Amino acid sequence: MINYFIESVFSIGLFINAMLFIPQIIRLYRAKHADDVSLLTFAGFNMISVFIFLHAFIRNDMLLMLGYAFTLITNTTVTILIIWYRYFSFRKKHS
Repeated sequence: MINYFIESVFSIGLFINAMLFIPQIIRLYRAKHADDVSLLTFAGFNMISVFIFLHAFIRNDMLLMLGYAFTLITNTTVTILIIWYRYFSFRKKHS
């Protein structure tokens, strides 16, 4: 019974972890700039997420793999938007 409870809370936590990046995605998309967002921070989150995903793969932990697959999707979206608005979008407007 306690194992089921812990697995359930862990699953919810993994889902929440992935969803925490969505407000940043929305903010970046609406603002159309990434001036006050740290690329280093989100790139670091990506690297950590990749290694957790790989750890889960090696351990055959499907729950952790799925949770961090969602996290990688949302965090990578933030990272791509930062790069786009910081390095490509500006050049398009002022070229």
